[in-house]
This record gives sequence, C-alpha cells and structure tokens, in this order.
Amino acid sequence: MACTAVRFPAKQDRFICIYPAYLNNKKTIAEGRRIPISKAVENPTATEIQDVCSEVGLNVFLEKNKMYSREWNRDVHYRGRVRVQLKQEDGSLCLVQFPSCKSVMLYAAEIIPKLKRRTQKTGGGDQSLQQGEGSKKRERKEKEVTSYQHQVCGTTVRDMNGVSNLY
Repeated sequence: MACTAVRFPAKQDRFICIYPAYLNNKKTIAEGRRIPISKAVENPTATEIQDVCSEVGLNVFLEKNKMYSREWNRDVHYRGRVRVQLKQEDGSLCLVQFPSCKSVMLYAAEIIPKLKRRTQKTGGGDQSLQQGEGSKKRERKEKEVTSYQHQVCGTTVRDMNGVSNLY
C-alpha cells in the first residue's frame, strides 16, 4: 500500500510541503498555524515531522535550508520543510488514511508528543534540579570544614580590607 516502489519519482514538485509552523501551538493563524490550537504541538521540528511521516510509510524527504516565509526567527531550530508524497503518478492515493495535507498534519501533531526524544527531555529537567541542590549542600559543608580548620590551627587570615584576623 505504501509508495515504496518508487522512492523519489520525477515529479517531486507535486509533493505537499509541511513547515513546522503549521503544527506549532505557539503560533497564531496569522503567523502560519494551520491546525486547531488544541491539536497543535509545542515547537515541532522538521526532523520530527519527517520521522513521524516516514514511520507510517509515506514517501518523505527533508529540505533543511528552506524556511517558512512568515517565520521571523532565523534560528536553525525553526528551519526546514518536509515534502510528503500523497498521490502516486497515476493519481491514486499512496495511503488511504491520508487523503489530504490536513490529515497528514493532524496525524503528525498527534504522534510528535509521543516521540522518545520528547518524553526524555521532560524527565531530564528534574534531575538537574536535584543535582543543583546537592552541590549547594556540598559547598556549605566545605565552608564549615575550612572554618573549623582555621579555628584549630590558629592561622592568621586577611580579609578583603587587609585586616588580619586570628582564628
């Protein structure tokens, strides 16, 4: 059923284009979002869209240097365009479940939040907070140890004003 017999037919310009802005819930309709905000995804990338579409069996390719004309941010994260083949050269659908461009966009927006790299990013943030708290405790212990060493040894330490203090 999938269009795998002909990987890249001669008429690539007949493929539909999907920009990440079409699926971005941070965008307004005027900024380029084409699906309802309730179904849109937070900051999708072109590679995520490509992965989702190729996984289902669609013939896709990624154009990394293309940019959506309404996109004001020129950052690498916002670049890219995915070309997807919906119809074969004879006019029949590649996959019956995707009769239109909007059906592909809705499917991609549904699957992208379930990708492994999306779910792993949320779990990693909590660990960094815990590590930060541990380092603060370690710093506090080091200060206590150094002040104790000064008290025992009776060493003279100069503060920032040059005043000598005997510990």
